Amino acid sequence: MTDRPITAGERYADVGDWNSSRGDGPNLWRTLGFRRTGWQPGGSTVEWDATVEYGFTTPGGPVIQGGLVTAILDSAMGGACFTTLDRGELFLTADLRVEFFRPTRPGTLRAVGTVLRRTRKVVFCAAELYDTAGTTLAASRCTQVLMPAA
Repeated sequence: MTDRPITAGERYADVGDWNSSRGDGPNLWRTLGFRRTGWQPGGSTVEWDATVEYGFTTPGGPVIQGGLVTAILDSAMGGACFTTLDRGELFLTADLRVEFFRPTRPGTLRAVGTVLRRTRKVVFCAAELYDTAGTTLAASRCTQVLMPAA
């Protein structure tokens, strides 16, 4: 966990900028239908209504493709990281790991991302993916490298 509390950066107040930074054209959030349902310093919650079209058929029923599971986890961690940034900073993902605990089935999925630790140059994040019953389906960790926005 953290050795000190996670505090909001200047970007936390810029939630409108974060929403509009996706532009008017196609993007991952609009294409898949992701929606941010939680937002606090060092944390972000993203939900998605995953349909069978985003998966494949198995003998046990449809399963959502792992790359799309990774995308929602990454989005939750990215949002959490964003809340800690100042206006002169941006981040790029340097490392991303995912563990799939059980098959992710179609339905409403909720990814909860948190910042574990922030330094001057790196942000360490984690996320977990849940179904509507609260079952943990997958978990992820990433390392975000901070860079000047200019």
